[in-house]
Amino acid sequence: MVGVSFGGSAEEISLKEVGLRYEVDGEIATITLDRPDKRNAQTFATWSALADIGDGLPQQVRVVVIRGEGPSFSAGIDLRMFTPEGVPGQGSFASSAALGEATFADRVTQAQRGFLWLRRPDIVSVAAVQGHAIGAGFQLALACDLRVLADDAKLCMKEPALGLVPDLTGTKPLVDLVGLSRAIEICLTARVVGAQEAARIGLAELVVAPEELDEAVRDLSAALLATNRDAATATKRLLQGASGRTLTEQAAAEGREQAARIKALFGEGGGRAPA
Repeated sequence: MVGVSFGGSAEEISLKEVGLRYEVDGEIATITLDRPDKRNAQTFATWSALADIGDGLPQQVRVVVIRGEGPSFSAGIDLRMFTPEGVPGQGSFASSAALGEATFADRVTQAQRGFLWLRRPDIVSVAAVQGHAIGAGFQLALACDLRVLADDAKLCMKEPALGLVPDLTGTKPLVDLVGLSRAIEICLTARVVGAQEAARIGLAELVVAPEELDEAVRDLSAALLATNRDAATATKRLLQGASGRTLTEQAAAEGREQAARIKALFGEGGGRAPA
């Protein structure tokens, strides 16, 4: 059970009801969007459950895999959100508008928690993307550190075409990965980016045949786990901060991180070989 907040109230609801599966196998956690009949469309309950999973992630987990059941990764926001009736128990965009801008902004902040934890330096998050990754689906893939795409993947930032803006933390990684001009073009045309183009412009680390997607993600996860955990965490932290530092500042940050690693490896007991 997870605690899911709907418009200020909270209730306990099962992951199955939300449309998620969550499994931990040693150092790997796998989160599966599991509404294939709805192309794994997302709701406020999806995002609350993702945040809950992040809050309770076991300490031993080093790799988090996000995947979708069925032919699509995620087709984006559940279209019922656009109807007057909305999603049962969660309302609609029309009912959310009545909350006022400040209250709705708070609700968006809560939704974003389901995406932000995937950037934590102590884990590496991997999106395994097949078929459609539209809107919120594209942003969930962008929230991950790495993206492995099936060659049938179709990425699209649909929100501007619907009169909305991307608000699930996807705009910064998109700009960081492809540059401002290309990000503007992708968002404001709301066009589909295929898997091969995604790899060419930096949106994917690897493109494979659909039947090879699971194996490719397993191989990547194994390679990530082969690295010393503390060194991996420190290195990811350095890389995440690099764009906001000057070269001199980054060099100093490298020195601080390395000093901590050397102390951990060789201090108070003599030298030892790195694990």
